[in-house]
Amino acid sequence: MASPPLLLMAREQLDLRGVKCPLSWAHARIRLEAMATGDELELVLDDAQAATDIPRAAEAAGDHVVAVRPKPPLWRIVIEA
Repeated sequence: MASPPLLLMAREQLDLRGVKCPLSWAHARIRLEAMATGDELELVLDDAQAATDIPRAAEAAGDHVVAVRPKPPLWRIVIEA
């Protein structure tokens, strides 16, 4: 019996330190649109407002927020494309 094919998902990282919201979400959105379905984008942020707004904007756009990891002064947000 053959094994089922492995599905390899990629994870990319986008460093948005120093970029304020809503520009940080615009950069993330462009990258997500270029990614394959199921791939993950990890955002690195230093803007507290973006750390709050991006997960909401991603969910509203139909993306799945996998994780939000606050470690002030940085936040890491993982979004599935």
